[in-house]
Order: sequence, then C-alpha cells, then structure tokens
Amino acid sequence: MIRLLDIMLSFIGLLFGMPVLSLIFILGYFDTGSPIFKQERVGRNKKPFILVKFRTMSVDTESVASHLASTASITKFGGFLRKTKLDELPQLWNVLKGEMSLVGPRPGLFNQVELTFARESEGVFDVRPGITGLAQVNDIDMSMPELLAKTDAEMIKNMKLKNYFKYIFQTVLGAGAGDRVS
Repeated sequence: MIRLLDIMLSFIGLLFGMPVLSLIFILGYFDTGSPIFKQERVGRNKKPFILVKFRTMSVDTESVASHLASTASITKFGGFLRKTKLDELPQLWNVLKGEMSLVGPRPGLFNQVELTFARESEGVFDVRPGITGLAQVNDIDMSMPELLAKTDAEMIKNMKLKNYFKYIFQTVLGAGAGDRVS
C-alpha cells in the first residue's frame, strides 16, 4: 500500500511541481553553475543508489555528511533551499524509481561507518530509505548515529498509514531543521 502511495504521490509531485523544479534549476544554475547534486548513498539492503537533490553547497565542497561540512560551503540560495526543504524535491525521482520512499530513514553515505553499523544492528536496511521520517521531524540527524538508528528502528516498527501521512505533513509544515552543518 505504501509503495503505491509513493508512486502516486511522487508522480503527482513531479508533474505539478515541474514549474517550481524548473525555476529552482534555473536559479541554481546561476547560483553554482551546477544546480543538481548527485551522491551515492546506502539504500535498502545496503544496495548503493544515486540520490538526486538540488545543490545547496559550492561545487568544490568535499563529499561528506552534512554535519561534517562547513557552513561556509552553503550558498545564499542553498541556505534558502535547505530552510524550505525545497532542495529535497528532486528525490521524488528516486521515490518514483523505487530507490526511496517518501517516508523512511534518511539514506546515509557509505563512509559513515558508525551510522551504517548502528543501522545494521537495528535492521534499518530492511526498508527503503526516505525523504522524511520520525528522526527528521524531531531534529535527529546523522551527527547522532546511535540515536538516529534507534529512532529509525522505532519508526519502522510503528509504521502505519497514519504515521506515513503524519511525517509528510509535519515536514511540509516545517517540522525539523534538516541536517546540521558545522
């Protein structure tokens, strides 16, 4: 049921969001010269996939978890995209392709060994990663790997249709601040 909702909602989001996506793409091009950010992430069953987002940091920023990157790397337009969470919109494509869900654990990087180990021990890789979830709406990010893995496991254990929509609405209404940047 959730996968069907993911497909329908991501398709509708991409279709009706195309004017906004196009505008952000154009503005992002003038901001960094490369508006799309692609990065390999850890997916379901630890299978790698390429996550797609709008770029919020300068092109030469090192490929590390957000909480390890410098705030100086974030562009002005990127700061706006992060604050409004509009940088996440291209991930609707990842959802449509089946690599992600709208709701699930945020996908980490393969070099986040502590997080990967904690999530593995909690069975978090048994589900598709998501754009938002319990941890995100409660400001728990990847700088707290043990707490994040436990929160992800709790979300998975208690996932119901009601919670699926609850996390989406909380995110759209501004809950959570996104990943911290040092």
